[in-house]
Parts: sequence; structure tokens; C-alpha cells
Amino acid sequence: MRQAGRYMKSYQNLCEKYPLFRERSENVDLVVEISLQPWKVFKPDGVILFSDILTPLPGMNIPFDIVKGKGPVIYDPLRTAAAVNEVREFVPEEWVPYVGQALNLLRGEVKNEAAVLGFVGAPFTLASYCVEGGSSKNFSKIKRMAFAEPAILHNLLQKFTTSMASYIKYQADNGAQAVQIFDSWATELSPVDFEEFSLPYLKQIVDSVKETHPDLPLILYASGSGGLLERLPLTGVDVVSLDWTVDMAEGRKRLGSNIAVQGNVDPGVLFGSKEFITKRIYDTVQKAGSEGHVLNLGHGIKVGTPEENVAHFFEVAKGIRY
Repeated sequence: MRQAGRYMKSYQNLCEKYPLFRERSENVDLVVEISLQPWKVFKPDGVILFSDILTPLPGMNIPFDIVKGKGPVIYDPLRTAAAVNEVREFVPEEWVPYVGQALNLLRGEVKNEAAVLGFVGAPFTLASYCVEGGSSKNFSKIKRMAFAEPAILHNLLQKFTTSMASYIKYQADNGAQAVQIFDSWATELSPVDFEEFSLPYLKQIVDSVKETHPDLPLILYASGSGGLLERLPLTGVDVVSLDWTVDMAEGRKRLGSNIAVQGNVDPGVLFGSKEFITKRIYDTVQKAGSEGHVLNLGHGIKVGTPEENVAHFFEVAKGIRY
């Protein structure tokens, strides 16, 4: 629900004053203000750190920017062994102290009224951005590396794995009460390739974090993961977040009973009538069962979503009793 804030008037006003995304996401005061905007209006159960999964890249010697209308741009894509060798391990304390400061301030602001959530990018997704040079439609460059020069990709994936494990621990040490791992592009992989280029690295991150932070809930989200569902619990995460393309009841069945789920109302539903929104919320909750479910959308809020419909979503959700 972090994106609920992105389309609020208060956020748009900030964007006019601070037009660069990194200007907003790397300033402690702005991060705290933006993170709190949707919470102050809608009072959800979670406050999500305003940031981006690519925020650690400069600290790994990978320059990047987020360009309005274009998205992420990696200035020097990593496509050779020599380029990957130049990538260094991420030390959060040195490179993103504003993240730790913002998380601490957020905990102080919301106290026990909501959980503060952090997030990171998964190794394969981060590698995809860095090899492709930004967003991609066909992922030909990362797949060329995976299938023609797998040793180079495995080297890069290992660097991201070590770094993201450190980053999760850093967020937890500074106030994050749960952390979500985004593997947005893992679903571009076939199941057999997911097992080689994503699953073992996700598992390594979870194992490392659980050694030092055994009680920190870890959530995994990979949009379009219907073809990989049975493999996601093998990572060891506590919660799998489902997108709306999977029926919640079927998703529950395929994931097994030992894992919690998050989701998965279609964001487009919020364009419907309040009655329709209510119906879909209850349908999702009924299929998810009475425990181990975080009600949420199955993806970010769409541009143009009526704010009163977002408010209705929260109102209905908070009124549900089991």
C-alpha cells in the first residue's frame, strides 16, 4: 500500500518542490514525511519506508538514477567479468545512513499503532536491472549472461546476496519490524532456471538473516509468480505475497499450510463501486482463511485511483472480524 501515498495530492506537491526521485528518497526528513503520508490519511496497519530497491547500488560501485518518464537507468551496465569484479560489497552504515535514521524516526512516530516495514530487492532482480541497464521487456541481456556465461552471473548474484542480507539486518537493527524482498523479475525465469539463478540466493539471504534475527518476519513478493508458487516457500520466508492473477484459495493450497500469505485484491478493483470493492475484499479474506493472512492489494495502486475508494478499502478491511 506504499504506493497509495504516491498518488495523493500531498505527495504530488512534494514532487513539484523536489522533482528528482533520489532527492526525495535520500533525504531523511522527506523519507519520513512521505512514508507517513498514507498512514496519516488511511491508518493502515503498516508504514512502509519510502525508498527504492536500487538505493544500495551506488554503495556497490554501480551508478544509477531514476529518470522521470523512463524509470531506472544504470549508466554502465554490468556485462563483463571485469565489470562484475568492480562491484563491491554494500555497507549500509556507510552508504545509506539516512535509511537507518528514517526507520528510527518512523518507529518513534507510529509507536505501536502500526508496524514499520522495510524492503530490499532480490539478487536476480537487482542483477537484471544492472545487466539490462534498466527496465526490460524481453530480458535478453541477463538471459544471455545466464545461459552463455553463467559464472559471471553467479558472481554478481553472490555479491547481491551478501549485500542484501546485510541490508535487511541493518534495517531491522534500525527499527524495521518486517522486511519484504522484491523479486520482481524472477518470474521471467523458467522454473528450472529459477532454481539455479534465484531460489538458492533467496534461501541464502533468509538463512543468514534468521541466524541473527530469528523473529524478523520476511515477506517474498514476485509478481506473476503463479508458475513458481510451490517453489517460493522453499526460500524459508515467513510470508508469500500473491498478485491478483492467482486465486487466493488455490494459492493457499499450493503454498501449503506452514506459510502465511499476503494479498491479493486486484488494484483495478479500486476503480469499481464501493459495493464491488467490499465484495472482492470479503471474497479474498474468505478464501485466505482465518489466520496467517495480510490483506493487501496484489500490486501497487494504479494512477488515477479515486482516493475515497482507497479509504473505503481500509474501512472495510478494519471492520472485518473472524
